[in-house]
Parts: sequence; C-alpha cells; structure tokens
Amino acid sequence: MKVTVKLETFEGPLDLLLHLIDKAEVDIYDIPIKQITDQYMEYLSALTELELEVTSEFIVMAATLLSIKSKMLLPKPPVIDLEFDDYMMDDDYDPRAELVAKLIEYRKYKAIADHLREKETERSLIYTREPEDLTPYVPVIQENPVQGLSVTDLVHAFRKAMRRMASRHAVAKIRKDEISVKDRMLEVLDSLERMGGKVLFSRLLEREHTRDSIVVTFLALLELMKVKRIVCFQHQLFDDIVIQAREDGAADGFSTDEISY
Repeated sequence: MKVTVKLETFEGPLDLLLHLIDKAEVDIYDIPIKQITDQYMEYLSALTELELEVTSEFIVMAATLLSIKSKMLLPKPPVIDLEFDDYMMDDDYDPRAELVAKLIEYRKYKAIADHLREKETERSLIYTREPEDLTPYVPVIQENPVQGLSVTDLVHAFRKAMRRMASRHAVAKIRKDEISVKDRMLEVLDSLERMGGKVLFSRLLEREHTRDSIVVTFLALLELMKVKRIVCFQHQLFDDIVIQAREDGAADGFSTDEISY
C-alpha cells in the first residue's frame, strides 16, 4: 500500500514557530514554551525520520527553545539587595522576551511580503499596450494675432490703413487710341498714290511705335491683297517687302464698307 506523507514547508525556524503558535491559538506575548518546544521537536524528529536534511538554523532554534524551557522550569533566584542599585535583579525578567521580539518583527515583515505578493499577482493580470504617438490628440491653441500690441499700436495701424485707402480713391482716365483696319487701308492707298504706286514696308512703319499700330498695318495689307488692290514681293530672301499698287484695274469696284473692324 502506498503511503503519502505531506509536510508543510517553512522558510525558517521563526516561520515554523509562528505556525505552531497560530495553530495552538495562544498569545504570542505569553507563549507556552513547553508545549511549543515539544511540537517543534516533534517536527524535527519527523524530518529526521524521513531522512530529510535539517538545516543548522532549525537546530539552533531547537537549542534556544530547550534553553528557554529549562530557564522557565528553574526556580527564580532570591532577590539580593546590594549597595548599588545597578546590581539589582529584575523580578519581571522573562527568558522568552528576546524570542517574542524576534517573532513579532518576523510576523510584521511576513505580512508585508504577503501584501506585496498579492499586489504582484494583481499586477500580473493587467496587460498593457505599446506606447503610441498622441500628438494628433493634443489640442491646438490658436495664437493671438494681436498679442503684445497696445492700443497705441492699433491706432497707428488704423491711421496708416486710412491713408492707403485715401490714395486708392484717386481716379485716373486712360484713353486708348483705336485705329481701325478700314482707316489704315485708306492710309496705305494714299501712301502708294503719293509714292508713285510703290512703297517699302519699312516706310509704312516709320512713324508707328505701338504694337497695336503694327498689327493693324499688317491686317490692312492682308485685306488690300485680298481685294487685289496691292501686291507684295521681295527682291531676295530677308530683303525689305515691296508693296506695289496693281494697275490691271481688277479692283475698280473696291469698297471699304465690307470692312467692319
């Protein structure tokens, strides 16, 4: 038959003593040293029978308990009055006091360790996420466009704006000299008549300096060539254009009424 033996493990002799005291439900300040010592020795005997290693700390505590037990069994020595008060024997001396102080301190640190262990267990159940950029969630604070300006600065700016507004109210009239193609055609024919029926193109533009006048002159020449009143030719490449009136009378019925620009 298989026998299973379960022994509680203790971190040290003080831990074992606290267990025995709590199990016996006795006051830690009034430890029944005989009862606790007997239970402690039984535990060590059980470890020895199971061939388990017993550390020196447990053996030292066993010796301490046996020493306290023996002191508790011995009768108290009589009080001896000496000449000096420093040599007076204390009647309330308890051999258990040092052990009780160690047990109380150990119980305090053990309670703190249990509390931290519980906090560790609670914290292990919390799962965190990786940090992320929270810049998009930061509120954007609009800057004050007039921050740092005084009332005097605003008055100067207002006066400057009013001066600019007054200058914009000035009205100027621009007159554009309009030259019609019809009138320019008549001027070209008049120049041909005065020049003997032939004139260079550059001579027509001697007095013309504006882009509009040059464009109108080209259009007038094109219209005159269209109605067969003039012919244009060059003696050689890149030479000046010669404008000559036609003499075949093909356009005797020429009229500028058809030109509307």
